[in-house]
Amino acid sequence: MPVTPSRFLEALKDRVLILDGAMGACVQSMDLSIEKDYLGRENCPDVIVRSRPDLVRSIHESFLEVGADAVETNTFGANRLVLGDFDEEAASWAFELNRDAARIARAACESFETADRPRFVIGSMGPGTKLISLGQTSWPEMLASYTEQARGLIAGGADAFLIETCQDLLQAKCAINACLDALQAASRTHDEIPILVSASRSRPRARCSWARRSRPRRTRCRCSRSPRSA
Repeated sequence: MPVTPSRFLEALKDRVLILDGAMGACVQSMDLSIEKDYLGRENCPDVIVRSRPDLVRSIHESFLEVGADAVETNTFGANRLVLGDFDEEAASWAFELNRDAARIARAACESFETADRPRFVIGSMGPGTKLISLGQTSWPEMLASYTEQARGLIAGGADAFLIETCQDLLQAKCAINACLDALQAASRTHDEIPILVSASRSRPRARCSWARRSRPRRTRCRCSRSPRSA
C-alpha cells in the first residue's frame, strides 16, 4: 500500500509553522468546578475533554484565530499510568480521552483551515509521573500506557505525535517505541504521522547522540543548558 506523505512535514518544507500556547495553563487559569468540570479529580486537566469539550475547542480556536498553524491536543497526561494516579476509572478512559481530544482539535482546525493554509493537530504525550530508571514502573507497563495513548491519537486524526518535556532518555525511547507500535497496528508509518520529541534538562551531547539512533522526525531542547555546557 502506498504511503501518503505527511501534510505536516510537507508544510514544514515550505515555511515555519507556529504552534499554539500552553493548553494546561489556559485550563488552570479558568474558574472551573472540581466536581463538575474536573469530575472530582482536581488538577487533572485531561478529563476536561470528557466534561467540557466545548471549552477545549474554544481554547484551540483562540490560538487558531490569532494565527497558529497547529494546536496540541489536551492529552499531556492522558495515559493510563498518569490517570491511574487519580483512580482506576480515570485510567480506563485513556484511549477515549486521546481519541476525543484529537477529534476536538481536528474540528477546530477544520473550521479555520483553507486550501492554501492547512491547520494541524499535534498529539501531546507528556513525560508522565513515573520513570523506569527510578524503579517506579517497568518498560512493559510504560510501553503499554503510551501505546494506548498513541492509538487513541491516531484514531482521532492526529497529524503528528509530540513526545514533550522529556527529562529521561529511557522514557523518551519508550514513548517513541510505543508510537511506532501503534502506527504499525494501524497500518500507518512515521512518514505519514511523524514523531516529534521535545527534551528538557538533558545533556545536549547525550540527547543529540540518542536522537541520531532513535530517528525522530524533529527534536528540540527546552529548559536546558547551552551547547557550550554539554
